[in-house]
Amino acid sequence: MSEQQSLEGKTLLLVDGSSYLYRAYHALPDLRGPSGEPTGALHGIVNMLRRMRKDVHAEYSACVFDAKGKTFRDDWYPQYKANRPSMPEDLRAQIEPIHEAVRAMGWPLLMIDGVEADDVIGTLARQAAQRGMRVVVSTGDKDLAQLVNDRVTLVNTMTNETLDAAAVTAKFGVPPERIVDYLTLVGDTVDNVPGVEKCGPKTAVKWLTQYGDLDNLLANAAQVKGAVGDNLRRALDWLPMGRKLVTVALDCDLAPQVTSIEASLQTQPEDAEVLRDFFSRHGFKTLLREAEAAVASQAGEPAPAPVADTIERQYDAVLTWEQFDAWLKTVEAAELTAFDTETTSLDAMQAQLVGLSFSCEPGRAAYIPVAHRAPGEVEQLPRDEVLARLKHWLESPDHKKVGQNLKYDAHVLENYGIKLGGIAHDTLLQSYVLESHRSHDMDSLASRHLGVTTVKYEDVCGKGAKQIGFDEVTIERATEYAAEDADITLRLHRALYPDVAREATLEFVYRDIEMPTARVLQRMERNGVLVDAARLAAQSDEIGRKLVTLENEAYTLAGQQFNLNSPKQIGDIFFTQLQLPVVKKTASGAPSTDEEVLQKLAEDYPLPKVLLEYRGLAKLKSTYTDKLPKMVNPATGRVHTNYAQAVAITGRLASNDPNLQNIPVRTAEGRRIREAFVAPPGSQLVSADYSQIELRIMAHISGDESLLRAFANGEDIHRATAAEIFAVTPLEVSSEQRRYAKVINFGLIYGMSAFGLAANLGIERDAAKQYIDRYFMRYPGVARYMDETRKSAKARGYVETVFGRRLWLPDINGGNGPRRQAAERAAINAPMQGTAADLIKLSMIAVQRWLDDSGLQTRQIMQVHDELVLEVPDHELAEVRKRLPELMCSVAKLKVPLVAEVGVGENWEQAH
Repeated sequence: MSEQQSLEGKTLLLVDGSSYLYRAYHALPDLRGPSGEPTGALHGIVNMLRRMRKDVHAEYSACVFDAKGKTFRDDWYPQYKANRPSMPEDLRAQIEPIHEAVRAMGWPLLMIDGVEADDVIGTLARQAAQRGMRVVVSTGDKDLAQLVNDRVTLVNTMTNETLDAAAVTAKFGVPPERIVDYLTLVGDTVDNVPGVEKCGPKTAVKWLTQYGDLDNLLANAAQVKGAVGDNLRRALDWLPMGRKLVTVALDCDLAPQVTSIEASLQTQPEDAEVLRDFFSRHGFKTLLREAEAAVASQAGEPAPAPVADTIERQYDAVLTWEQFDAWLKTVEAAELTAFDTETTSLDAMQAQLVGLSFSCEPGRAAYIPVAHRAPGEVEQLPRDEVLARLKHWLESPDHKKVGQNLKYDAHVLENYGIKLGGIAHDTLLQSYVLESHRSHDMDSLASRHLGVTTVKYEDVCGKGAKQIGFDEVTIERATEYAAEDADITLRLHRALYPDVAREATLEFVYRDIEMPTARVLQRMERNGVLVDAARLAAQSDEIGRKLVTLENEAYTLAGQQFNLNSPKQIGDIFFTQLQLPVVKKTASGAPSTDEEVLQKLAEDYPLPKVLLEYRGLAKLKSTYTDKLPKMVNPATGRVHTNYAQAVAITGRLASNDPNLQNIPVRTAEGRRIREAFVAPPGSQLVSADYSQIELRIMAHISGDESLLRAFANGEDIHRATAAEIFAVTPLEVSSEQRRYAKVINFGLIYGMSAFGLAANLGIERDAAKQYIDRYFMRYPGVARYMDETRKSAKARGYVETVFGRRLWLPDINGGNGPRRQAAERAAINAPMQGTAADLIKLSMIAVQRWLDDSGLQTRQIMQVHDELVLEVPDHELAEVRKRLPELMCSVAKLKVPLVAEVGVGENWEQAH
């Protein structure tokens, strides 16, 4: 095998260590090691390298830093980087430890005298690409965007951004091959490289779009009008040197450090013993534990016991009014305070307050116990008086608070007549916006972002049947747990929010969508919805009688009695006695009787059809008609669901306890359950939802001319699609053709294949393929969108909504075949679902703002997928019916008109 072939398809991971030094230094708090030495940048670099090693499987790698001294650019231009301030002493002190950590973690470390890190990376990227390798460059430096091509991709771990050629074009407005021209025009103030005076990014993109490249622009400089044209002409003599300075060198001599990629840059395993000593010396307690475990594992010994956190903590139990006053003075003076409550229940509407915790600086926190009842406990401050003295601060919009899911704490306080104000930040939502595909609980976040192992709820309250309530925990133990919650929340905010704020689109999603949505949801949950318990009880009795009838019918068809909920007994009857065909098998090899199998068999056999109906009704009865009346809050007479924001990667809400989103609407029994959600006397329920919202978003995102035209003209989109596919006029489209087109329209945006379409329509696979081919011929913009989205998702690991929400797809480049295929389908649909979720959230915010400003008594009570449900007094009905769709359609301007449809009724089913 030749040397060229030996690297084909391998991956080279290059980390721009120099670009991360300053960013890690400024992004992290002033962390200190055991002897007081600064460790913030060290923490940042170590965590970034560990993440890169985990996220990118690379056979070859290097972490590249700038060497001391001048480079060849200084010879070309003595003022190069002349304006850069000297390195802060706290950062300078961390350089050698950083280099030591890099080597111990198995990374080849490169510093080439006279050559900048960018040029080392550019040279290696070119060499690797020429030899058929995939190159991933981890950097925060925009200059390196010029290296991107079909083999070279940039990733920025601090912003979760991945740049392939399409993403470079989207970000800068020019493709990678024009980045040098772009940088030459705008200049680089950091490196003291002048560009054209007053030529910003927009002007540079405009010129390069008009003239194609820098050389053609310079040749036609006389034609450029205005003052900026004069500036261009004045810069003509300088620009060749500017271009030379911003161009990354691709042919540097890297010897003797790099003789060849395979000889010098092979990724090495971590040296656990060296890392153990290093982490111990610098106070990396969590990573020390991992290194000790690795060393012990290599020696065949048990892992060491857990160790404590790195930051020295001081947690106060506030038991006297003197302590209380001191802490109240602290939080009143603080710019931002982390706040948390401890209670008796996860049901926020019925939870009783046990204590409150606060933190205004890392490692310093307080817990005010107000209702602990452990035996022999010391006297606590009275809850009512504590809340009375805190009420001003808690309700003040000027005293900013951060919390982990403050929606819950707002409910708890409202149980005591306090409306929490000054909600500035929420770490749960920061994590959700940054990394929607990961877990967002505090324990996971602390481990992932702070390297801290927290005290768990089970650690203080126990598990299972022996678990005690938090009010039974001793104050000493409760303080350790609760004060840590506030402390960790503040530290998480400092770690997460800079990453959110760094990207304008992520900041918009967080600040203008998620944070205000949380406040609307808290009010919506508090409003609740009125349920007719008597009607549900009658439905439950009726369903019970139907279940008995279906059970007997199943016995007759089977020729014997059996357990309708036993897969084993059903399988025996189906496949042994009745000899029904086996559709698929379980992992153990037994014939499956899951719902998909029953659906297939029900097409030809009566018993599976009866079982399906039985299962559906039994689930309705147990989940809704029996359970909903028991969930009515005795204090309000209403059902109060909980809307979880940080669950679905698409941004959709999840409804829990009860789940109002899964009530079936395609069966008569399901629709009747909706009839039990009623308006109080003197009011009506109003339902509003977007019409064909995902298809409209598809038209907007894909830019397909035929789709845009159909929606702009107010055409029936399914009829228009049928006319395109079947080559007839819209008037000639039959009802069957329109049905086919509807299935195709919705199926394709969910990534449906020819096989799936054939099964859905009951037609041959070849015929389904012809329909899909014809669809894409008529709607080429949709085909182009799908193809580009798949490629972009694979390169970046995520797709985005119209508003910039990142929808992460962890399986797009990994997992097994089915999971990867599911991720590819999700990549197509997620931008539609996610944009629809963003739109309905923006609508909720706009509607609530209007209700508040207008002083109306109308209340938002439910949000289900793309639908808003309001409870409207009769005298406000006309105004709400008129204004509601106007608000929903004006929250965003797409390339197609938004349409919202409104219904009214005494109950939810009538309104819907």
